[in-house]
Formats: sequence, C-alpha cells, structure tokens
Amino acid sequence: MSLSNGTLNVRVARIEAVTPEIKRFTLVSTDGAHLPPFSGGSNVVVLIPHASGTYRNAYSLMSSPYDSSAYQIAVRRVEDGRGGSRQMHQAVNEGDVLEILRPVNLFPLSKHARLHLFIAGGVGITPVCSQLAELRLRGTPFEVHLAVRGAEHARLGEELQREYGDAVRLYRNDIDQRLDIAAVVADRPLGSHLYVCGPESMIQGAIDSARAQGWTDSHIHYERFLEQGSAGEAFSVTLARSGATIEVSPDQSLLEAAEAAGHEIPYLCRGGACGMCETDVLELDGEILHTDDWLSDEDKAANKKIMPCVSRAKCSRLVIDC
Repeated sequence: MSLSNGTLNVRVARIEAVTPEIKRFTLVSTDGAHLPPFSGGSNVVVLIPHASGTYRNAYSLMSSPYDSSAYQIAVRRVEDGRGGSRQMHQAVNEGDVLEILRPVNLFPLSKHARLHLFIAGGVGITPVCSQLAELRLRGTPFEVHLAVRGAEHARLGEELQREYGDAVRLYRNDIDQRLDIAAVVADRPLGSHLYVCGPESMIQGAIDSARAQGWTDSHIHYERFLEQGSAGEAFSVTLARSGATIEVSPDQSLLEAAEAAGHEIPYLCRGGACGMCETDVLELDGEILHTDDWLSDEDKAANKKIMPCVSRAKCSRLVIDC
C-alpha cells in the first residue's frame, strides 16, 4: 500500500459514465496491495490538484466493503460548484494517480435495526450501495426507494434492482412515478431505522414525515450530498495561537484558506457534519453564517463556535482558537 504524507496513493483503473452528469471512478492501490477496510456508508476525501491549489472533496465509497482490492466512487459534475467535480470530470483520466485520505464513516448502519429503510435521490444512492452489500451478508431486511429524473439517470438504480430484486424500488419523474415519502415511512415496525441521502428538500421532507408519524430522531439518519466547501463574501480571520491573520476569498472555505497559508485545522468530513473541526470563537464583530449540521440551534445563535469547513463570517473582526 502506497503512502505519501499520510495519504494513500491510488491509480484510476477505470472511469465510466453512468448518467449524463455522473462518472464512476474505480481506484486501486499503486502497488497492487489491498486498500484499507471500510464499512457501509464510508467516504474518502480525494485530493484534486488544480492550477492554484488542491480541492479536497469527500465522496462515498459505493463498492462492497468485502472487496478491498478497489474502491469505487461516483462524482456528479456540479457546474456552479467550486470546481472539484468539474476537475474530476475534465482533467482526471484512467491511469492517473490521485491521493486520498483513509475511509471514515459518518453515515453508519445501525447494528440493532429490525428493518433498514433507505430513501435516496439521484447521486444520493451512492453511500447506500456499500450499505446494502453489508446488510445482505448480515441477512437483515431492507427496502430502498430511489427517485431519479428519468431513464438516462436510472442506471445505478437499475444495477441495484438486478442485484437485490424487489427490495429496490425506482421512481422516475419522467413517467410520473412519484415517491410518496409519507407513505413509505408509515406503519413501520418498531425498531425500523430510516436513512436519507439526496437533495435538501428530500432530506427535510423525510425527516418531517418520519417525525410526524412518531419516529424518534435516534432512528433517523441522513447525509447531505454536496460539493464540499463554502462560498460567499470575502472575510478575514485571526488565528489566536499563532497570531496570523488569514484572508478568506469568496470561493474558499475558512479551512481551505488556513491550509493554503500553511496552518492545520483538524477535519474529517469537510462538510459540516462530523464535528471534528469545531472551533471556539474568541472575538467577533459581526455575525457567523452557520451552514453546518453539527452545532445546535443554541450554539449557532450564541456565535461562540464555528465549523471552519463550511461556515463563514460577515464581520469586521473574527478571532478563533486555532
């Protein structure tokens, strides 16, 4: 297994288009060794070089956790994103070597669920792929409800239907097949767990429907599928421990700006979900623009903490405990 600066070196063994917007990348170790093991729902951060630096985007592992000879990720091209997905689509070719971080799992399966119920939209099906391989070996019941725009976007769902049969249900908007989330979550046995990944409206709709029917939050799991980072007005931040002041450009996150200036801030997901980069705000003249899923509403209102990976500030002065 090849290691470089704490990252894994992998070779792009295959690239295939699975929809007009999504490419699937198969990654193997550069020395032929097996890659680190992972569990269903895990992701890896891919370091994507570009002209002025490096994008760090997290992508779900969609291959089987029981085959560590290769990893598979799916990258949806986001035209109005920060550029990482466009770079993967345009500049990465078969045979290229990339650096990735070791897998982490921020969207794990519950070990005690009697039924696993998955709701996904579009590329949000990718973390589910590895989870289903794990559940089949366990012999635990599951259902998958996947909504896509049309036939040309249905390939991943059709692959899962061939693999898992009637446990996977596909809904196509082009032929008016509507996914009724409220009906899907209704009348489920005690001990069922719900997993949602897709557009924000789908996630919130599923959460609201489940809560309305008595589901507890401990049985509702979700993962947002967004290109990592943040964008907005430029601002400056002072790192209290070093005294350095960093300028955060409109297309950078605070975390990326710190990294570009040679400072380290701990992170895992780079998407505001894991809590690893939670940082205390020591001084603030203005407001924090919170866009994470980690901090409580009370913490956000207090403006005493910030998640540098996604949240920004609109301020004349910001000092954080880094």
